[in-house]
Amino acid sequence: MRAGLMWKLLPVWGAVVSMVLGFFLIAADRDTARGQDQSRAGRGWTKGKGWGWVWGKDDEIGALNAMTDASRAAALALAKRGETFDLGMTYSRRSFKWPGHSPGEIITFRSPDGIQRMRDADAPPDEQNTDRVFWHSAALFMNDNVATQIDGLAHITAGADNHWYNGFTEDRWGGDWGPRKCDVTTIPPIVARGVLIDVAAYKKVDALPGHTVITTDDLKNSLAWEGVSLKPGDVVLVRTGTGRYWGEDGADHEKIGAHDSAGPDLKATKWLVEEQGAMMVGSDTSGYEVNPAPSSRGTLIPCHRYLLVDQGVHIGEFHYLEGLSRAKAYEFCYVASVNKIKGAVAGFALRPVAMR
Repeated sequence: MRAGLMWKLLPVWGAVVSMVLGFFLIAADRDTARGQDQSRAGRGWTKGKGWGWVWGKDDEIGALNAMTDASRAAALALAKRGETFDLGMTYSRRSFKWPGHSPGEIITFRSPDGIQRMRDADAPPDEQNTDRVFWHSAALFMNDNVATQIDGLAHITAGADNHWYNGFTEDRWGGDWGPRKCDVTTIPPIVARGVLIDVAAYKKVDALPGHTVITTDDLKNSLAWEGVSLKPGDVVLVRTGTGRYWGEDGADHEKIGAHDSAGPDLKATKWLVEEQGAMMVGSDTSGYEVNPAPSSRGTLIPCHRYLLVDQGVHIGEFHYLEGLSRAKAYEFCYVASVNKIKGAVAGFALRPVAMR
């Protein structure tokens, strides 16, 4: 009787066992896929080497190639509270800028008053516009490296051949209307895990004094103080505190300039890229790196050369980081999309967003 019952129940038990095994196999497959997706967030990166020219001879994107659908989805999942932080700094004709870039001007091109004044005094009434509907438009004469910006890979050149990222050279790819390789239109929309390294808060100062060198130990100690670790494929933003003096539109050049030259040195920058896998780096200053550079490697801006030319890592400058600092928002989803202007070498006057 008992043996007969067991034979009758065998198909049921077999089905149950199959279901359980299937569940574990599916879970294992999901874990494997998740592990693959996580590793792909840093695809192209080699510890101890960084990124470099690894994406093929025609590539114009650089380290941002590391983004995948999976890495973007993981970054978006960090925005659990719906909190949004505006990382853009307002630009005007009065704004502070790095001295190597031209000033900007915003000029009214058309206005209601101007349009009407252009009409002859004895002209008959405009029967097509009896409601007197007019408009404002402005002409912008400004540099492509002002206010909140992301340097494109053609921004910096090096060597006697004036080459930039991936070996593109001025004699072949330069032009009177901007470089024809690695201009700003090649920067894809950026959706990635962002990490704030709040060096100023760690050191308990409002802002680091000008020319302060941010060392590798400063970065490590600040991260340990925050309780945050970096991962390959991160956008890393270093806070000096300079952004607190921007005000309405960065008009106080003296105050901003007193702090603007603080930043990481080349050794610290290499640690971010080669040991931690930073896909993009940035700060709240006009040039990211410390000025003057402690060791120049033949240039006053060795971090720019290393990041943009050698590694294909974009640089975010003049990001407003005060809100993140106040909220102690050290990990977030970083979202930025640049102006799609052919020939421009940087996305300028941007409004990146951090969400958590």
